Amino acid sequence: MNEFEKNVQTKRNDVVDSGVGFIASFGFFATMFILATVIQLVG
Repeated sequence: MNEFEKNVQTKRNDVVDSGVGFIASFGFFATMFILATVIQLVG
């Protein structure tokens, strides 16, 4: 084992971090889509 495997900075589960990243990016693009749809309907 190398030194990075021995000295782990965080023991959190990677699934939680990847889920948060997915939800954040999905929310951003969904917001952009909704805004674009509203602007198209108003215009």
